[in-house]
Amino acid sequence: MKNKLIVCLLCGLMSASFTAAKKPGFAVWQLCAQGPSQMNSYVFVTDRGRVVVLDGGTAADAPFLRGFVAALGNRVDKWIVTHPHVDHMGALTEILKDPRQMIIDTVYQSPMTDEQLRTDMNRKKLADAYYEALRDSGLPVVNLTEPGLEMKIDGMNLKVLGVAHPSILTNAYNNASIVLRVWDRKKSMVFLGDTGVESGKMLLEGTYKPLLDCDYLQMAHHGQQGCDEHFYKSIRFRACLWPTPLWVWNNDVGEGFDTAYMKTIETRRWMDEIGITEHYISWQGIVKIE
Repeated sequence: MKNKLIVCLLCGLMSASFTAAKKPGFAVWQLCAQGPSQMNSYVFVTDRGRVVVLDGGTAADAPFLRGFVAALGNRVDKWIVTHPHVDHMGALTEILKDPRQMIIDTVYQSPMTDEQLRTDMNRKKLADAYYEALRDSGLPVVNLTEPGLEMKIDGMNLKVLGVAHPSILTNAYNNASIVLRVWDRKKSMVFLGDTGVESGKMLLEGTYKPLLDCDYLQMAHHGQQGCDEHFYKSIRFRACLWPTPLWVWNNDVGEGFDTAYMKTIETRRWMDEIGITEHYISWQGIVKIE
């Protein structure tokens, strides 16, 4: 794991100049895990140097993320938490407890109902720890209860396409994921968080289905057991963003390729059938897209 940390640190320094995009728009980095867990972490920088973080990863990812944000000026304009799973909000929880010199202007989230949180009591304990740290921080919080919020930050545009829906109790945490579209004049991206089959179906049936078409699509739930085949084959995109460690990518927890419980290989097959050949996978290192 120490070697992996060193590789990721070097990868970050080599692939990111830590400067804002020169042309109107934004740059985004897909970060790689600093621990064994899967995680979701994206850092955006606008053409004027403002920073937006999406999720941030686990507690193990917090030190690297602190350094990354510090190199960008140590101020986050907006921190968006797709849902309260530790591989998405664990790093933020640690930073909220001990912000040091980091300034966070606003946190955006979509609140789950108590009934939804109680569908998994072990995860509820961790979610409660995040909510407690957020409350104690005193930071401004925007709770998104309806899709449709649109924001413009310099040359970067954001629109919320999906939020937690109180009626979904199946796979409640994943299905509570905020779905976010981000675009500028050059490119468009959709971030699905851990969106499951049920919320994916709602997205396809909703007002914002046309906005799911994009250049870059973040694969739901790290590319396995998230949105179904019908969802992926109902929208148009040309490249995949995989927040996916090697063991999830190969569905291998020690017994060999595609021998575990994950469905990543099936999702990879769907992408082949769609004709996607452009893939950015976090186990291969940090990726920067401008």
